[in-house]
Amino acid sequence: MITRYEVAGAGGLRLAAWEYGAAEERAAPGPGSAAGPDGWARAWPRGWDVRAGAGPGAGSGPGPGVGGGAGPGAGPGAWAEPAVPELEPALFPVPAAERPGVLLLHGLLGRASQWAETARRLAPRYRALALDLRGHGRSDKPEGPYTPEAHVADAIAAVEQLDLAPAVLVGHGMGALVAWQCAARRPDLVAAVVICDMRASAQAEAGQRAWAQWLGSWPLPFATLADVRRWFAAEDPWAERPSPARGDFFAEAMAEGEDGWRPLHRLEHMLRSRDPWIGDAHWEELARVHCPALVVRGVDGELGRAEAQEMVRVLPRGSYAEIPDAGHLVPWEQPAAWCEAVERFVQEALAPRVRAGSAGSAASSRAQLGHGPVPAEASGGSCW
Repeated sequence: MITRYEVAGAGGLRLAAWEYGAAEERAAPGPGSAAGPDGWARAWPRGWDVRAGAGPGAGSGPGPGVGGGAGPGAGPGAWAEPAVPELEPALFPVPAAERPGVLLLHGLLGRASQWAETARRLAPRYRALALDLRGHGRSDKPEGPYTPEAHVADAIAAVEQLDLAPAVLVGHGMGALVAWQCAARRPDLVAAVVICDMRASAQAEAGQRAWAQWLGSWPLPFATLADVRRWFAAEDPWAERPSPARGDFFAEAMAEGEDGWRPLHRLEHMLRSRDPWIGDAHWEELARVHCPALVVRGVDGELGRAEAQEMVRVLPRGSYAEIPDAGHLVPWEQPAAWCEAVERFVQEALAPRVRAGSAGSAASSRAQLGHGPVPAEASGGSCW
């Protein structure tokens, strides 16, 4: 069963969070939660009028774009969108005091449903939810802001409203940046962090221009979903090598409209999200992350080995996993190795025997570990 929650993000923005797990642990909505007339579970923020369906930002939805939420003119508290056939009407789950919370954060161009396999793998032991970041998936798509502060505030709101704290934050690309910034700013809410293929060093402005050119090269709209998979897997000139996983990744973030298949996100919003942080270095933030932290990279990813190991050195309780035969999309190119590394890390990070400064090895037998100071390396790829 898939359960959807409505979270009020920064400024009252409506965010969609998703739980992928067993159906047996369900109960009627309790205080502070409600199942709406559409059957979706909602984590109501303080001050929200459940009976009237109105709250901060009611009636404001994303701008134009396929697959968005409520658009201009939507009524108070409305959440209008096409039905998702796989979903069943859901009730708010029993607070899982015995299952530690995990919040999965996708990167730019992603969406929460891409985490389904990871979430299901974690579900037996953890309450794992994935969040559609602002501008992505089924969350609202405002004109702004798309600043790091806004993304962090949204993630913190999700942790608090979904009763996940202290949570393990698992992030890929920009989602990893959001995860470690949450841990640095609100250590009381974060138990551990997984950082997947995100750089801490500043990235060159030329990379942003190249990224904009790449987005502009997409042959939108795609006639079929098969065309989406084929182009991103094999025909995209920016791809380093053919990758069926890459095709599936981008197909998951598309929706069908009258003229064909287009992204659920607006490309100008993606550039707006990326612009504030690519020119900044984030080493000082990493040094303030005092919970256990795992840095994961694919051998062919955007994050180079030397920079990854330097991140481990800077993190007070850092550990490192390197997964072979994977690039930037580690969790989708090597899902078994990824899940094994994450599961082992989370289990050890949350174990009572873990002492400060020793989060243990989170790598599987297929991963290579590395720690300590490393030499500087040339600028790597462009993370997203």
